[in-house]
Amino acid sequence: MAWKIDQVAKPAIKNPVLIEGLPGVGNVGKIVVDFLIDTLGAKKLFEITSHQLPHCVFVNEENLVELPEIEVYYKNVGNRTLLFLAGDIQPINEESCYEFCHAVLDTIQKRNIKEIITLGGIALPKPPKNPKVYATGNSKPLLRRYEKSRMVHMDTFTVVGPIVGVSGLLTGLAGKRNIPAVSLLAETFAHPNYLGIRGAKELLKVLAKNLDLKVDISKLEEEFEEVNAEMGQDMPAFQRRRIKLEKKQLKEEKERLDYFG
Repeated sequence: MAWKIDQVAKPAIKNPVLIEGLPGVGNVGKIVVDFLIDTLGAKKLFEITSHQLPHCVFVNEENLVELPEIEVYYKNVGNRTLLFLAGDIQPINEESCYEFCHAVLDTIQKRNIKEIITLGGIALPKPPKNPKVYATGNSKPLLRRYEKSRMVHMDTFTVVGPIVGVSGLLTGLAGKRNIPAVSLLAETFAHPNYLGIRGAKELLKVLAKNLDLKVDISKLEEEFEEVNAEMGQDMPAFQRRRIKLEKKQLKEEKERLDYFG
């Protein structure tokens, strides 16, 4: 099997909801998921490895090498378990993306997953001052629930092209398995060096409202207020660790397509 998923903990899981936030335009999804993992104190549940990850290692702050990683974390919140799909990179090509999404779906379907939420960015030519969040998905009842919150725009088909990568494919393939899934897309700047903090904040607001999360969203911007377009050393550790490779991936994808979720 191309993708190996190792379970590293055995918690009690109830009514699980998966939230995906891998690198993408503005890294809005990754920012949100990494922030929630840190803020909520989520613990690692799965480690995902594959020979279809980029052939490289990272050098960390201790001058040691680390392989690229994709992981799933968990946190029990109220009467549900939140699962966070996080990582350093996305699968390297179309075939590996399909295989990766099927492997993830196989694993979480065994645990009676109730809902999937994928997070991505909508690339704009200029940084938006007040980013909007758009929603699409594979389930009309699920979309109506988000529409009732009045925090998302539903005319998504008028502003995006194909949703490329895990954010789009996971949503589509989940529909084939009758797993309700919604894709939340925040407006952000298309430049590969840009961190979409404002878009990430808007996504956090939507998640906090719909999942009843008690998180201080203002802390996200506080942590990033010293960060500039060059992504300097003042960046929080949870977001600094993988920027170099992510920028390279995004640049390559941007050359192929106008949108990468």
